[in-house]
Amino acid sequence: MSDTEPTGIGVLGAADIAWRRTIPAILGCPRLRLVAVASRTADKARTFADRFGCEAVTGYERLLAREDIRAVYIPLPNALHEQWAHAALRAGKHVLVEKSLTASAEAAEDLARTARERGLAFMENFAFLHHTQHQRVRDLVAEGAIGTPRVLTASFGIPRADRGLIRYSRALDGGALRETGCYPVRAAQLFLGDGIEVLGARLGFEEKDGCDMAGSVLLADGAGLTAQCDFGLDHAYRNTYALWGSEGRIEVDWAFTPPPDKQPRLRVSRGQHTEQLTLPAADQFLRAVSAFAEACTDPAARAPHAADAVRQASLLESVLGRAGIFETAARGRLGPARDEEHS
Repeated sequence: MSDTEPTGIGVLGAADIAWRRTIPAILGCPRLRLVAVASRTADKARTFADRFGCEAVTGYERLLAREDIRAVYIPLPNALHEQWAHAALRAGKHVLVEKSLTASAEAAEDLARTARERGLAFMENFAFLHHTQHQRVRDLVAEGAIGTPRVLTASFGIPRADRGLIRYSRALDGGALRETGCYPVRAAQLFLGDGIEVLGARLGFEEKDGCDMAGSVLLADGAGLTAQCDFGLDHAYRNTYALWGSEGRIEVDWAFTPPPDKQPRLRVSRGQHTEQLTLPAADQFLRAVSAFAEACTDPAARAPHAADAVRQASLLESVLGRAGIFETAARGRLGPARDEEHS
């Protein structure tokens, strides 16, 4: 395949996020060509295929065996990300995998190494990182708009929903840390320098099934900048971060999930003066899949994505450790994850 031809991509799993956001973005990306969607059930695969004009495949292995598919997008439950990302890489496919990839640094490093050895792209799909508003914040900081940054605060919480959703399944690696907490933790990497470490963490669990429903994490870098990350699954909706510096503050109101037609607003405060900046709308999912498409064809673009995935997994693992959670033992008590797709 030449670099000028679109990369054929398949989807492993008929998930809601794929239906609502990622597959429409793939269809809008001229560098990708949607070939097929695979599900465990023929009916679900057919529903997606009819909606998006591609082929339906029953079974994930069958999709990975296809030679006309060079890349895969994996929106399966968190507990299945490692297994199927490994399978896809071993099948010679570039991989775009939904967050949270894993809370094991060792597993993430193994995936990154496999991708590197086989010359493949490997990217965790934090779409919000590709929205232009965050680069504007970084530019403002570099220009000295708030002086020296001191503290980042970031929050992502959503109201309680149907308990049958996979986000509440401990056996499938749901819970607040992986579903919402991963966003503020990942945002901290944008602004904290090298040597990020977890200073403290607290997770709140429900007694009934052991799912973590809320949490807080304190991070710091080697230069003294700290990040306070708060998150949950039983909260009034909040989706924001703010940078507080020696001379001012920048606040982002809709940090992680702005609709593609929404014009973001930033508030920059210095002393008694506050300026509100309205920025252009941006489709962060389209920009994310476009970045993945670039990595599929440009080897130089691959290493940063893999490194980011490893760093994020390491931080989540440290959060669990600081919170006193031993993931391997916890999963052993719950038994093996079921092969389910997102509802």
